[in-house]
Amino acid sequence: MITTIDYHTGGEPFRIVTGGVPDIPGTSVLDRRENAGVVDHVRRLLCHEPRGHADMYGCFLVPADGPGADLGVLFWHKDGYSTACGHGTIALGVHAVQEGLVKADPDGETDVVVDAPSGRVRARVRCSGGKVVNVTFRNVPSYVLARAVEAGGVKADVSYGGAIYASLPASAVGLSVTPDDLPALIAHARRIKAALAGHPAARHPGDDRLSGIYGVIFHDELSASGADLHQRNVTVFADGEVDRSPCGSGTAARLALLAEEYGHAVRLTHDSVIGTRFTARVAGHTEHGIIPEIDGMAYRTGRHTFDLDPDDPLGTGFVLR
Repeated sequence: MITTIDYHTGGEPFRIVTGGVPDIPGTSVLDRRENAGVVDHVRRLLCHEPRGHADMYGCFLVPADGPGADLGVLFWHKDGYSTACGHGTIALGVHAVQEGLVKADPDGETDVVVDAPSGRVRARVRCSGGKVVNVTFRNVPSYVLARAVEAGGVKADVSYGGAIYASLPASAVGLSVTPDDLPALIAHARRIKAALAGHPAARHPGDDRLSGIYGVIFHDELSASGADLHQRNVTVFADGEVDRSPCGSGTAARLALLAEEYGHAVRLTHDSVIGTRFTARVAGHTEHGIIPEIDGMAYRTGRHTFDLDPDDPLGTGFVLR
C-alpha cells in the first residue's frame, strides 16, 4: 500500500510519495539517485498506466544531505530519475507548508530548503492569512555550456539549470509552441536529443552524474522591451515527455542564455504550451553562474492510496509512448 499527495504546478503533475517506500541506500541525495533501483518498481507503479500516464511526474522524499535542509528529494518520470525539477520544488514548498513539515509565517515568507541531486535549492513560500499565495524557486547556479551546437540538422544552444537542456526557436523546425504542433515538436526533440548523445557540450563540468541532455526546449518570442522578455516555450524531456508548465529548471537554463545576451537585469515572462506562466530573474551570480529565481504556484489535487493486486497481469503497468 503506497500513499501519495498530488499537486500540479502550472498544469504539470507532481506526485509526492508519502508512505510505503523502502529506504534507498546512500550517503547523499545524488548517491541515492544512483541506487534508486531498489524502489524502481514503485516509480513504475505510480508513473505508468493505469495509475499514471506517459507524462506523469513525481518524487520520493529522502533524508537531506545535512544540516540546513528541510527535505531531500529524488525526482522521477516515466523513464527514470531527474537531476533537478523546478516545478517539483515549487510543489514541495507548498506541500511542506500545508502539511506542517516546516513551520511557516502565516503572513510572510518561509524558506523550504531542499537537497536535490543537482544541489541545494530553495522554495520561498509566501503566505497571507495562513494561505499559500506564491512560491519563488531559487535554483543552483545556472550557466551556458555551448552555443550553436549542430544537432541533427539544426543548431541549438546548450545550458545548465540543474539539468542540461538544448534550446532553440520552434521556428527553426518550422513550427510554433502550440498544442497542435506538439506531435511534431516531440519528434524533433527526440531527434535532437539523440544527435547530442555523448556530445562534449552535454558534459557537466564538475560531476559526470549530471551529464547528458535531459530536455529540448522550443521557444517562441512573444515580445521584448529592453531586458524585459516574454516568451512561450515547451520542454520535451526524458524520452518524449512533455512539460505542461513552463519548466522550472528549463526556465533557469533559458535565463542563463538570456543573461549572457541581455545582462543580469534580464527579466523573463515564460509561458507554457497550455498558457500557464512563470516569471524569472537573475537574483545574483557566482563564479559558477547566475542564480535564477522563478515565481510560480502549485495546487493540491488529491490524496491517494495505491495497491498492486498480486494477481494483476499488468503488474506495475505500461506506457504507450
